[in-house]
Amino acid sequence: MHRGRIRTLIDKEILDLSRNLLALLPVVIVTVLALALPFVIAITVPSLTGHPIGEDTDLLKVSAVVPDAEGLSGDARVQLFMFQQFLLMFILTPITGAMALAAHSIIGEKQSRALEPLLASPVSTLELLAAKVFGALIPTLAISLAGVALYGVGIGLFAAPGVAAAMANARTALLILLLAPAAALVSLQAAVLISSRVNDPRTAQQFGVLIIVPLAALLVAQFTGALWLSAWALAAIGAVLLVMWLLLLAVSVVFFEREAILTRWR
Repeated sequence: MHRGRIRTLIDKEILDLSRNLLALLPVVIVTVLALALPFVIAITVPSLTGHPIGEDTDLLKVSAVVPDAEGLSGDARVQLFMFQQFLLMFILTPITGAMALAAHSIIGEKQSRALEPLLASPVSTLELLAAKVFGALIPTLAISLAGVALYGVGIGLFAAPGVAAAMANARTALLILLLAPAAALVSLQAAVLISSRVNDPRTAQQFGVLIIVPLAALLVAQFTGALWLSAWALAAIGAVLLVMWLLLLAVSVVFFEREAILTRWR
């Protein structure tokens, strides 16, 4: 695999995207929602109603699962619990927008026949598919990371004392730097795999979105207090997702029929 060719292909994907920035609108919307919802629920609503969030006995009971809440007030402990849960939404950010980009990248270029010059070049199938995935992942992940940065700043400014410090731990880092990219890679590779075999981007997106189902179930389970994933558990899940991505990448290379695309999609 030639890194220079992959870098060139990724640059091409990002350049194409820069000509249609509206394609990133779903990513921006999800990021804004992920930013706004926890602050509205944990800070704005309690402030407007005059009832501190720590007065909710059910939330206090559920927030007891958070291991880093020792020494915090009731309000701070519940806020920490809420901000940790909503952090999972940033995992969905790269997935929601990047899948559409990856699917349209393959299928759109097949339909416009822009893919043919690449297939006739020395670029290998592995290099092409890897570039398609990372070309969709990098811009959406950049938006997600910018959202996480604003999230941290907001917690430092508006949350109860001690919440920001408790958020700065290995679990948060693993969620942002390992689990989110790994989950996005799996869904993107699934979308690229299906895109190479079909002519409808919606079909590819439907298969890629399947990764959201277990993530949504995980979010619900954590909100109810039925489950709390430790840093080690998140690291293990991230490692499994990376292995899944590598397997999907290998399968994608096998099922990507260069000659068939050159002759069939006309």
